[in-house]
Order: sequence, then structure tokens, then C-alpha cells
Amino acid sequence: MKYEQIPNTLFIKNRKKFMARMKPKSIAVFNSNDIYPISADSTLPFEQHRDIFYLSGADQEETILLLFPDAMDKKHREILFVRETNEHIAIWEGEKLTKERATEISGIETIYWLQDFDKVFFDLMTEAETIYLNTNEHYRQAVETQTREDRFIQKCKQEYPAHQVAKSNPILQEIRGVKESEELALMQTACNITEKGFRRLLGFVKPGVWEYEIEAELLHEFVRNRSKGFAYQPIIASGNNANVLHYVENNQQCKSGELILMDVAAEYANYSSDLTRTIPVNGKFTKRQKEVYNAVLRVKNEATKMLVPGTIWAEYHKECGKLMTSELLGLGLLDKADVQNENPDWPAYKKYFMHGTSHHIGLNTHDYGELKTPMKANMVFTVEPGIYIPDENMGIRLEDDVVIQEQGEPFNLMKNIPIEVEEIEELMNQ
Repeated sequence: MKYEQIPNTLFIKNRKKFMARMKPKSIAVFNSNDIYPISADSTLPFEQHRDIFYLSGADQEETILLLFPDAMDKKHREILFVRETNEHIAIWEGEKLTKERATEISGIETIYWLQDFDKVFFDLMTEAETIYLNTNEHYRQAVETQTREDRFIQKCKQEYPAHQVAKSNPILQEIRGVKESEELALMQTACNITEKGFRRLLGFVKPGVWEYEIEAELLHEFVRNRSKGFAYQPIIASGNNANVLHYVENNQQCKSGELILMDVAAEYANYSSDLTRTIPVNGKFTKRQKEVYNAVLRVKNEATKMLVPGTIWAEYHKECGKLMTSELLGLGLLDKADVQNENPDWPAYKKYFMHGTSHHIGLNTHDYGELKTPMKANMVFTVEPGIYIPDENMGIRLEDDVVIQEQGEPFNLMKNIPIEVEEIEELMNQ
């Protein structure tokens, strides 16, 4: 891995939090992701399942974590199963985890080879009454591919029908949403790498540049700072492309007078950052572009102040809608009749701002985290309002990542990344 080793104290704490919420005499199992094929002998780059990484730090395929707090033998209360390595694998694929290295990374003393899993698991299931299965219940999930976790769940239900079944996901939603200090430091690193990329391209962008050239500049800066690259598929959207919310083609030439909406950020150690900035191709905002831009910025700044302990996510978004409605009235995009006659299920402002303002961020760009209970300190949210006006050939979105504090306004992990009109223009015209 490119990133520096994470202290295993983080994963020890995470496992303690999870196990403290387990039922008596219960086992929880977490599987790594598959390596997914493309065709012939080609595969996609491996990405570890974020749950097993969160609980163990193991960033390798064919890995299983087993947690059994009430195991009769103390050494079986935490077990990590890893693929047995050998000289042939080392030559062809490179270094794999040894038992000693697996302990160093995870803080787990008991390491077995993967081939021993079925035997050990059967023995421990004779002591257990409940098995925690790790289903994907994220509110945005739309997975069609059968995963390694899915196959394990299917096999487990067939082979152990008398055991009670419990869900790991509610526990993970609760504990993963509130970040430890080590996690905040990793996310700050991801944001700092993103800042370097953004500053790099402020001196690079000019009329005639292609969207994919901007993408390449960012990737160069990210990778040279120990990131794998983009935390999510990058959006480099010039002109009217910005009005396609998930525009990812990045294949158009940028013209003078247009804006470029860039929703693009680095990952670090599997943790995401999530940035959006909108800049003028020629280095100078027009009067109208500046008016709309500053309206979006005001909404972002006011929305950020509302992210405090006790806030309810759904109510927060209603308040953000009121902020946006006020700005759209000021811009002449809505009038009072539009607001008075609006559909409560699809308010008038949604014509120009059709997505949400904030989501959890962490090991996933759209991370785990409770959404129906009050917000807590050390939750990390994006703040990303936008105004999209196809008739004016522009879409503007601004986004930062912020950490909820015990008292006062959130801490902005991206506070050093230029966002004010004057600073962007100055940096682009140096």
C-alpha cells in the first residue's frame, strides 16, 4: 500500500466498540471483497471491503475476521484468517501478509491461514447461539453483483439453520458514523492532498484546455502524495456539462467565458475526501457568474453552521431548502408566486437545486452513519449546495468536508482550500 501504516490502536478500539454491542454467545464474521474480473485474465484493482478494514486494518484479498467475545478459549475471541503466502506467490504477486505482519497491522494475536477457517468456524459455532451477518443496508446501495460476503451468508444459513441471526449493519452504522481521532487525521491528510491538486490546476486551467487534461493534472498530484488516486469517479464539467449531476465523461474542451464545476478529491488509506469547486475557464468570473457563485457560497456557509450535535438530518435539509429559496428569489430565478404555489413534496427551489446538501463521509464517500437520530460530535459531513441553470450555460456547486464539534461550528477539514471569488481569480491570474 502507498499509505503509511495506521497505528493498530485504531482497529483495537473499533473492535471493542463493535463487540460491546454484540449479544451474549454471538459470533460476527466479516469477509474481504472479491477481486472482480473484467475479461480474459484482466481484473479491476482490488478494493478492500470497508467493514473488515475498519475492524482490522487488513487491506488484502481473501481475508476473514471473526469476533467471538464469549469464546471459551480466550485466543479465539478475535481471529484473523489470511491467505497463506509462499515463495511462488511472492515472486508473481509480491508481498502478502505473514502471520506476524497481520498481528502488527491489526493488533489481533490469533492469526490462522484461510484454509483453516471452516474447521475453526464449525468448532466455535458449537459454542455460539447467534451469528452476526454483514449485509449491505446503506440507503444508497444498489448492488447487483453477488459478493464474497453474500456467498458466506448463503452458506452459513444453509449449514447452521438452528442458529439465531443478527445484523452487523446497525452496529456499524452507529459506530462508523462517529470518527476516532486517528480517522480524522487520515481524512485531513486526504483533504490536504486534495488541496495540493486543486492549487496545482489553478495555474494550469486556461481557455482551450480539455476536461481530461485537468483530470490528469489532479491524478498526478494525488498519486505523488501517496494516494491511490480519486476517492470517487471525478467530475470535470465545463459549461452546460455542469448541469448533469454525475457527468463523468470529462472529454470536452473548456471555452473562455464558461465555468468548470470540478467534483473531485483524493483518497488516503481508504479514507475519502469530497471536494467541489467551480472556477472560470479564463480566470475571471462575469458579474452574473459571481452573483450566482456567491449565493451558493452563502448557502454553504449558513448550512455549515447548522451542523451541530442534536441536529436531525431531515430537518436540516428542510432548513437548507429555505436558505436556497431566499437566494433564488434574490437572483430572480424564482418569484413569490413560485414559492406560494409550490408542491410541498417538490419545493420550488428544487428546479435549480435538486440534490441534498450533506452526507456522511469517511471510509466511503457516502459513508455509514445514522441519519434518523440526532447528529453527534465527530461525525463528518459534506456540505455541498449548488445552483444549476441550463438556460444560462452554468452550474455551480461548492463543497467542503466538516467535523461536528462538541461546541460551536464544525471544523472545516478543507478550510485552506481556496473558495472565495477574489482568491480564485488572484491565483488563476498570477
